[in-house]
Amino acid sequence: MRRMEKIAVLTSGGDSQGMNSAIRSVVRTGLAYGYEMIGIKRGYKGLIENDFITLGSKDVSDILYRGGTFLQSARSEEFKTEVGQNKAVNNLKNHEINHLIVIGGDGSYRGAQSLLKQGINTYGLPGTIDNDIPLTDYTIGFDTTLNVIQDAISNLRDTMSSHERVSVIEVMGRKCGDIALQAGIASGVDAVLIPEFGYDMKAVASQLTQGFERGKTHSIVMVAEGAGTAEEIAALIEQHSNLDTRPTVLGHIQRGGTPTAFDRLFTSRMGHKVIDLIHKGVTGVALGMEKNEITYHTFDEIVQSENEIDEKLYKMFHDLI
Repeated sequence: MRRMEKIAVLTSGGDSQGMNSAIRSVVRTGLAYGYEMIGIKRGYKGLIENDFITLGSKDVSDILYRGGTFLQSARSEEFKTEVGQNKAVNNLKNHEINHLIVIGGDGSYRGAQSLLKQGINTYGLPGTIDNDIPLTDYTIGFDTTLNVIQDAISNLRDTMSSHERVSVIEVMGRKCGDIALQAGIASGVDAVLIPEFGYDMKAVASQLTQGFERGKTHSIVMVAEGAGTAEEIAALIEQHSNLDTRPTVLGHIQRGGTPTAFDRLFTSRMGHKVIDLIHKGVTGVALGMEKNEITYHTFDEIVQSENEIDEKLYKMFHDLI
């Protein structure tokens, strides 16, 4: 009889809703295919510190609908060094782990790529709410985050209308404006400021003023954190319009909440697919969704590609306001 192969899974970087669903799918599919499943606590930090646990079907019960990651995540400066990566490789070999699945964003992918070059069979699932991983239409948690923001805006509208105010809402997205753009369209906001495109604050303020002159009782401006802070933008709007303007920073509330049905299904499909790829001998790839199909590309392809905002969607937003 051949020795049962081992598959390990870890979550790295910022948490995102749906990570637990992905872990559940990976573990249960792996068990169904006859693999021994290992969880690594606290990402690459736990990989270096030998924080490994065996995972059975019961261990991933009741996590499908929970946000965050029960394996937890942590930053690791040591892993960025040659010494740290050597520790990680040795720990994997000592545990006789044949495959490592990394759920995380760009930095996590680069870590997996480094381990791949040292002979570790690595795989990636796109775990970040920012939707900033190339060669996938969606990332884990993005859809849930849009819904969290939409709910927050609905609550803000009530008080903004009562006082005839402008609300500037700052959302996550340091380099990618997808959260601000798509949540803005879904919520019917009056302006979206994102890092991919410049903006004229005088023109924005004038547009908001005209809205109030037409009888509007409130206005909402959505700004991605990479395009400015809510406080800065609110101050500029008041300076150019004299409208009563209040900033709101949603912060880490955007990472919370139970994952949507979309994120649960998306992660379940990817978790199942990655185990199937392992079983077929494919390695060194990260998965995603393109045109509603679960696809995969090599880490080299993804790292060397540029993530691009959907310019047609941006134009559509301006046609709708």
